[in-house]
Amino acid sequence: MGLDVAALRTCFPSLAAGTAHFDGPGGTQVPQAVGRAVAATLTAPISNRGSVTGAERFADATVLAARAAMADLLAVDAEGVVFGRSATALTFDLARTMSAGWGPGDEVVVTRLDHDANIRPWVLAAEAAGATVRWAAFDPATGELTADDVASVLSDRTRLVAVTGASNLIGTRPPLPAIAGRVHAVGALLVVDGVHLTAHAPVDVAALGADVYLCSPYKFLGPHCGVLAADPALLATLRPGKLLPSSDAVPERFELGTLPYELLAGTTAAVDFLAALGDGSTRRERLVAAMTAVEEHEDRLRERLEAGLVALPGVRLWSRAAERTPTLLLTVDGRDAADAYRFLAGRGVNAPAGSFYAIEASRWLGLGDTGGLRVGLAPYSDDDDVDRLLTGLREWLAG
Repeated sequence: MGLDVAALRTCFPSLAAGTAHFDGPGGTQVPQAVGRAVAATLTAPISNRGSVTGAERFADATVLAARAAMADLLAVDAEGVVFGRSATALTFDLARTMSAGWGPGDEVVVTRLDHDANIRPWVLAAEAAGATVRWAAFDPATGELTADDVASVLSDRTRLVAVTGASNLIGTRPPLPAIAGRVHAVGALLVVDGVHLTAHAPVDVAALGADVYLCSPYKFLGPHCGVLAADPALLATLRPGKLLPSSDAVPERFELGTLPYELLAGTTAAVDFLAALGDGSTRRERLVAAMTAVEEHEDRLRERLEAGLVALPGVRLWSRAAERTPTLLLTVDGRDAADAYRFLAGRGVNAPAGSFYAIEASRWLGLGDTGGLRVGLAPYSDDDDVDRLLTGLREWLAG
């Protein structure tokens, strides 16, 4: 099945402003259905979760519906779905909890490719526990991070490996199943930052080999919150710090304070919106079909965009991996990417410049803390958007 992008675009009120959005990697636009779900939940009779009053039951049903929705999106057990303020906050909480059992002689592996949200929490936790941090490097010439790259820094002392599902800076999609095989062979756990990957492809957490998987609904048409998914049996072995009277059940023991019910309702609505783009007898089947169609649509536009970019004088593309998301980082010889960002913004084209918290990757590429111009495609991107971006860059280069 194909993606009817023209029909899809009518569901996004923000697109009526006429802006071409290439800023999706930092957060996508939101369909009307998601906004309505958030507003309806905020204005409905609602209370803390419970089973006595209607308001309590509504709150409880909202949480369970969001867990079920994310379970279908990620092919996981709903009892292992944890909600939090953001993927970054969830990772910090997880790192503090896991590192309680670490000590001198233990090793933790992070990569140069990752967003800092899947690096710094582990580095800080390891330092506090006296554990050693080892770094897996990617090839700056190709943008590839291989299973061998990760395996080269593993040992029988490795406790945990943190790796991205896809780079938010250059789009690289590491071979997660192969990496997981190497990680599990030494008895370590694999934590995958799926924030960027989840927006662009079907995800099956078990097939990827991730022991813990994190993502953010606002990257795939939803509201701002974070999601952690893991086997409930693994979560049951972890004892996070929590308030004494709060639930010790899994997954509730990891959710600190009252959940933002309106954002969970918006998350369910976003998953349902995506599912409606696909065919199938179950929501999971519809989601796989929909995200496959999204991936095909975005890949077609990416190839067209890349062909136009490489034809521009002085433009250098840093997104080169064989498997990658439709996220392109580019620089221009002798020109400041931030100037292009401002020029394009004046023409209604949003393509931001920076390193986007992927500070280690930007430095490893030789781009320092500055990074480059990031162009990201989303399900609502179309050929006219691509034409406007290329035209804007030609005008900027000519000026």
